[in-house]
Amino acid sequence: MMHKQSDIDVQPAPGRFILTGSQHFGLSQSISQSLAGRCGILGLMPPSLEELRAFPSCPSDMFTLLWKGAYPRIYDQDIPAHQWLADYTATYIQRDVRQVINVSDLQTFSGFLKLCAGRTAQEVNLSTLGSDAGISHNTVRAWMSVLETSYIIHRLPAWHPNIRKQVVKAPKLHFFDSGLVCYLLGIREPEQLRLHPLRGAIFESWVFSEIYKATAHSGLQPNPFHYREARGPEIDLLLEQGSELAAVESKSGATINDDFFKNLKRFTARMQEADQTRRIQSFLVYGGDSSQRRSQARVLSWKDVPHVIEGTIRREQE
Repeated sequence: MMHKQSDIDVQPAPGRFILTGSQHFGLSQSISQSLAGRCGILGLMPPSLEELRAFPSCPSDMFTLLWKGAYPRIYDQDIPAHQWLADYTATYIQRDVRQVINVSDLQTFSGFLKLCAGRTAQEVNLSTLGSDAGISHNTVRAWMSVLETSYIIHRLPAWHPNIRKQVVKAPKLHFFDSGLVCYLLGIREPEQLRLHPLRGAIFESWVFSEIYKATAHSGLQPNPFHYREARGPEIDLLLEQGSELAAVESKSGATINDDFFKNLKRFTARMQEADQTRRIQSFLVYGGDSSQRRSQARVLSWKDVPHVIEGTIRREQE
């Protein structure tokens, strides 16, 4: 690497070297040179739903899709999802990541991963999580930081508008891959997910992941938030672009219920009450097959979830 760095310094014309691989600079302790100013870093996310549709084996059923997840080997090589995710957990997460953070007790770390999976789409309290896992608050913070750096999880920050009501500031925990969550939770078939008590949370994390990927793949820096007041409205996902906000609610049910729009209406009213001048676009992503427009929000089928950011991206690029 030092030799390549000197070559770049002598002949700085771009495009002569392409370095590929899954090693993350932030995770590797053996990299002594950052190549700052000499390289670009692209974050490669798991395939989006649109990309998965290029595979003949892409499921048309939502619960099968959530259960299988989005890692490409499962589709490219037709490897059973449960088998591939077991190997992935044993090799990358339990071996490579564990070595980075110097975890000697595999059982404790495995238990921590499962506890995190059980908290997907929930606000995360480090002290409570540490107590349940039998580790310290600081250890939880360090372990979660490495999982986030390696794109296993994402801590979704709370949005803090200038309003007087009590706004909850805790971040939400999301897994990027729904299949990995299902594996860690012991969900062994799609029908089990259909009836699982965390079905809604897994769907919410999947919606977050798809919107995050669609934003990143469009060349924009994802800037998502969530919102909740202690005794007021809560919004699963907020996308902030200049003076505009896209408010997204996720519901795994296949039938639209008037109650689905409750928080979107309350949030819009709350912003108007607080004299917020932002333009708010409301979206409801649900588990049904038909997208439609309603007075309260634009309703999107899970199949059309990338459309949440289409208008925002178009305006940003213009």
